[in-house]
Amino acid sequence: MSGPVADEPILSVRNLYGRIAGQQVVEDVSFDVPATGVTALLGRNGVGKTSTIKSILGLIDRTGEIRLAGERIDRAPTHRIVQRGVAYVPEDREVFGSLTVAENLRLAERDRSPRRELVASLFPDLEARREQRAGTLSGGQQQMVSLARALVNENRLLLVDEPTKGLAPRIVDEVADALAEAARTAPILLVEQNLLVVRRLAERVVVLSSGRVVFTGSAAELLDDHDRVQRFLGVHDEREAA
Repeated sequence: MSGPVADEPILSVRNLYGRIAGQQVVEDVSFDVPATGVTALLGRNGVGKTSTIKSILGLIDRTGEIRLAGERIDRAPTHRIVQRGVAYVPEDREVFGSLTVAENLRLAERDRSPRRELVASLFPDLEARREQRAGTLSGGQQQMVSLARALVNENRLLLVDEPTKGLAPRIVDEVADALAEAARTAPILLVEQNLLVVRRLAERVVVLSSGRVVFTGSAAELLDDHDRVQRFLGVHDEREAA
């Protein structure tokens, strides 16, 4: 699987518009995702973060130019984008509750040599629960299944939406550990509200407001500027966002 040339972003989005049932939810969004590390997509609730991810994947109606490693994918259907190495971890996990953990993972395998050992090392608790039905797992364990389904394949890009939402602090740490390890294997575009997790994982941030990009740059630069954090994200400090 070929990757981008040196200094070329893995994902380039230009003039992206997205619509749901005819309503504009993403409006003229442009940004790049570097070929390494974690880029966080931030903003207040309802500003279009999830819709931007879904627009990139073609899950909602969209127009604009989207390039993966220099190749246009904005005219490709979702399954073709996934086949090109874009993995998606949705906000609501979407595990198959009636299937076992092992069956959920097998369904996700698209490579000839799935990375089962990597998944087992990252999620030892899931390895011990391979024969347990996913619907009987805790919320945190289901999030691990959702992440594991993405990581079992070799990816060019991971799109991860709100992975720590609603999780206990201990589980948040485990998810952050898994994402840090995952970022060693593929770049990540991460939607995340917990700014402590963002500070730990992200090198760059893209901030949305009302469906538009209002800031791009260094994660540390944004998070160290309390006025910008309050203006763009609606929180006074990282403890309030955790």
